[in-house]
Parts: sequence; C-alpha cells; structure tokens
Amino acid sequence: MTRHACHLVVPAFLAGIVLTSIAQAAEPSPAAKRGEYLVITGGCGDCHTPLKIGANGPEPDASRLLSGHPEALVMPPAPKLPAGPWLVVVSATNTAWAGPWGVSFTANLTSDAETGIGRWTAKQFADTMRSGRHLGVGRPVLPPMPIPAYRNFNDADLAAIFAYLQTVPAVRNRVPQPVPPAEAAATKTAAKK
Repeated sequence: MTRHACHLVVPAFLAGIVLTSIAQAAEPSPAAKRGEYLVITGGCGDCHTPLKIGANGPEPDASRLLSGHPEALVMPPAPKLPAGPWLVVVSATNTAWAGPWGVSFTANLTSDAETGIGRWTAKQFADTMRSGRHLGVGRPVLPPMPIPAYRNFNDADLAAIFAYLQTVPAVRNRVPQPVPPAEAAATKTAAKK
C-alpha cells in the first residue's frame, strides 16, 4: 500500500493511475487554455466578474469569477441622466447597465448547471454569439455585450472559449432577467411617487 498526500491508502498498482487521472483532470486542454486567453483578451471578465471595493478602489471579485450580476444586489430604478449626449448608467459592480434598451444584467458564465452555462452545449454557445439571441433562439442579448464584435470569432475560437468556460468553477448565482424599457420607465415613475 502507498500513502499519498491526501492520506488515502491506495494499492501501489493503482497509485500511478490515480495520480495520472488527477493530473489529467487538473491540466486544462489546449482548447481550454486558448479559450482562457480569448476570454481574458476579449475583456469578458470586465463585465461578467463583479467589482468590489478593494484597498485601491474597485477591483474584480476573484471569488465570483465570471458569475455575472450578483443575485443579492437588487437594483433600484436607474437614475435619470442629465440632458446631453449621455446614454448609459452602470452599477458600481459593473454588472447592471441601463439605457434605451431597458436594464440588462451580465450573465453567469460559470459552469453552474442551474444558474450558469453548465448545461449549455458548445453549439448553443456558438449560436448565441453568432445570432445575438439567448441560446441562439431566445431573447436578444442586450448591450453592453459586444455581439457585433464577438460574431467575428471563428468556430475554433468559440469552441475554445466554451471549453474554458466549462472549467470555470461553478458559482450558484441566478442573474435577474432584463427589464424592458417601458417597464424600467414605469418603475422609475412609481419610485418618484
């Protein structure tokens, strides 16, 4: 018998198989590594990872990597913008956006099967990025998601991004549904009364 760091007693002939399996599970695939690079350079975490206040001001909350708008953060009606060319209001977490499209909340991109994209297929992910519709067929994906730019990813890039996202630790976080413009305006009016 062989004793390993985890203090399990494993028969010697299985030790190599167990350690190899653990090493393989821990080592991301080349596609997932490429996907991580694309997610980082594509700025996905800029909106999909909530900001928190750190020692030097706002910083990404690493414990909530790519988990989207925090479900516990219920947003009040968006403030009215002053006259002029201003178009958008953004939450302090950088995960809720209000504009002419209503209010949108950044999605949970983690591997959580209930609240993230853990049950999505690679095809559904690619279809979403290409069509600009949730799961490729549903409601429109709203600003600030740069769908016009991300449509330019080729099939291999989208497959790599999806492979990486499936390795991101699951964070259970149910993001609110978008608020349509008319509903957002009605909520704002009701809040003033």
